[in-house]
Amino acid sequence: MLLSALVTGLALGSMYGLLALGFHVTYAVSGTVNFSQGSSMTLGAVLGFFFIVLWGWPVALGAPAVLLLCAIYGLAVERFAVRPFVQRGSDSWLMATVAVGIILDNVVLFTFGKEPRSFPSSLAIKPIQLAEGAGVYPLQIVIPIVGFALAAALHFLVRRTRLGIAMLAVVQNPDAAQLMGIDVRRSVAVSYAASAVLAGIAGLLIAPLFNVSSDMGTLFGLKAFAAAIIGGLGSAWGVMIAGICLGLIEVFVTTLLGSVYTQILTFAAVILILVVLPHGLLGRAGVKKV
Repeated sequence: MLLSALVTGLALGSMYGLLALGFHVTYAVSGTVNFSQGSSMTLGAVLGFFFIVLWGWPVALGAPAVLLLCAIYGLAVERFAVRPFVQRGSDSWLMATVAVGIILDNVVLFTFGKEPRSFPSSLAIKPIQLAEGAGVYPLQIVIPIVGFALAAALHFLVRRTRLGIAMLAVVQNPDAAQLMGIDVRRSVAVSYAASAVLAGIAGLLIAPLFNVSSDMGTLFGLKAFAAAIIGGLGSAWGVMIAGICLGLIEVFVTTLLGSVYTQILTFAAVILILVVLPHGLLGRAGVKKV
């Protein structure tokens, strides 16, 4: 039972980590975060249901189409819910992204319906027996692999490529970055598109395990933001590791104590971690020059 819970926790935590990577990307480039990230996950899962399950598109065609539409959604969020407020020096983008997420959730509710629907997958049909009485679906093994691979790719992109370094320069000094020939607006827009794509990937991966519903991303988004804070918003590895930790805590609490205590103890653990590590697992305290 504990072995099965371990694999399940890794898979669940990887989902939180993928969503948290989206928060990391936008924060690292623009100093803002997209609070409709959970809704982006819902969008990815619902679009995947329509394309792959309902309309019968092959995964090789349906998945890229889903991620393309998620990227377009991310661009729209940045253009209409973030940029106008940032240009005026206002923090109202925070509430604007929340509002966009609520609008999207209700649009999905009206078009998709309220009832959850299954998302069949060949990776979530027959479990693999790890030990006597302990089985997991292949998808639960694939999810952590995808999560860590994306975290590694993102870390390499940001820290080891000219494009990534240029994007980091945008948040440090936008005016200087503009003078150096960096397109600040495009860099920020790309970060929001990448954030939504990461959420879309999470939605496609988690849908076969949790079914698809119009509000599936709400709690996922909240826990992913908690993972992003715990891990340190500026660290790709930090938010991924924090997501894994959060998933493991949640699953082991459910397994050992019951689902009644899951949310209570999980968020209590979040508070305790932030008290001990206020800057997150791999975050750094800000340096103020005087």
